[in-house]
Amino acid sequence: MNQQTLLENSKKHLWLPFTQMTDYERDPLIIESGEGVRLRDIYGNEYLDGYSSLWLNIHGHRKKEIDEAIKKQLDSIAHSTLLGASNVPAIELAKKLVEITPSNLTRTFYSDSGAESVEIAIKMAYQYWQNKGYTSKRKFVTLTNGYHGDTVGAISVGAIDLYHRVYGSLMFESIKAPFPLVYRHENEHLDVIRDEALDELHKIFEKHNEEIAAITVEALIQGAGGMNIMPPGYLKGVEKLCRKFNILLIVDEVATGFGRTGKMFAVEHEDVQPDLMTIAKGITGGYLPIAATMATEEIYDAFYGEYEDFKTFFHGHSYTGNQLGCAAALANLKIYEQENLIDKVQEKMAYIAFELQDIEELKHVGDVRQLGLMCGIELVMDKKTKKPFPWQERIGYKSTLRMRQLGMLTRPLGDVVVFMPPLASSKEELSEMISILKQGIEETTEAFVSVN
Repeated sequence: MNQQTLLENSKKHLWLPFTQMTDYERDPLIIESGEGVRLRDIYGNEYLDGYSSLWLNIHGHRKKEIDEAIKKQLDSIAHSTLLGASNVPAIELAKKLVEITPSNLTRTFYSDSGAESVEIAIKMAYQYWQNKGYTSKRKFVTLTNGYHGDTVGAISVGAIDLYHRVYGSLMFESIKAPFPLVYRHENEHLDVIRDEALDELHKIFEKHNEEIAAITVEALIQGAGGMNIMPPGYLKGVEKLCRKFNILLIVDEVATGFGRTGKMFAVEHEDVQPDLMTIAKGITGGYLPIAATMATEEIYDAFYGEYEDFKTFFHGHSYTGNQLGCAAALANLKIYEQENLIDKVQEKMAYIAFELQDIEELKHVGDVRQLGLMCGIELVMDKKTKKPFPWQERIGYKSTLRMRQLGMLTRPLGDVVVFMPPLASSKEELSEMISILKQGIEETTEAFVSVN
């Protein structure tokens, strides 16, 4: 197809996720190819991949080792079912994941996306207690503004108000606990904010522990909820409360896993041992849709028995444990070892922190939040009062459109601009991206203020 035909067909036949299609029709983008940390559209325009193709690209596009691993796997088989049978790369990857995740996690259950890995964790936690005879433990606790995916179960254990308004009657009710939100909190002391939130969670657990199956929590940072970072010690405090009140801890590492925060998994920062941990995104280096729910042996044992015991875990999709995806993931993880990637991420996160200081000084940047190579830049009308821009003006969205014109792609979370580059980005590439971030934010915010 020629360029014009592609554009017309995309508008006529595609329905894009999380996209109001009138926006796409006004500002269409069709990616044709990519190499390294750059993407190229059908017109030959190049863009820096400032959001890692939605937070999941690790080594850049067309990484030779992963390309070759997928091609080699194709010479054997592309897919066979994991229902009642296994396959070679799925076994090898399961063992590798057990080796690199927290030591108490011994079992790997595959799926196709981060949202599904959370659905699985929810079902596992629920059925675990039923299989153990604790039939009253059916409820879940979640943190305010938390996001765990977009399927019905995942949004039920999330707390994004928009989902609850639109899909509320489809969802099951969860118990909301306050997230220790630092920006806009009346107290500037992190330990006070942390302890205040933990005290509220303690009250919830104390009152409802006999009916709570699990709590779902993102690891150290809320992703889609606005890139909000937990005060130090909060996640560890949640773990301690779970142990005290006999509640399962589900940690969502979908966005934070595989080196994104400067550790292979974010729980390592506070030596947290989840009962269930969900992983996806970076698992294949951004190549193929593989995800997994990691579980303890204790949870696995609660499902183990004869068929007539009805303890079987009733979940599984057609492409679960796909060989191509598992082969890509194995090649991806091998690169981490060969290139000493985690140490390099730690060097780059310090470099980014230094470079972002100039953006933090901008007149309409209220807060810059960074954990590793996960960054959120909150745009505000008034820096001193933290007054937001009118939401209808979509200043974050307009800023990212300007960045696209300048040669970088990213997506905002409302008026929080996300900066999440591939882990393999060089310092020169990072500097180029941050320069575009600054220019896009400055020009868009100043243009709005000058006419209002």
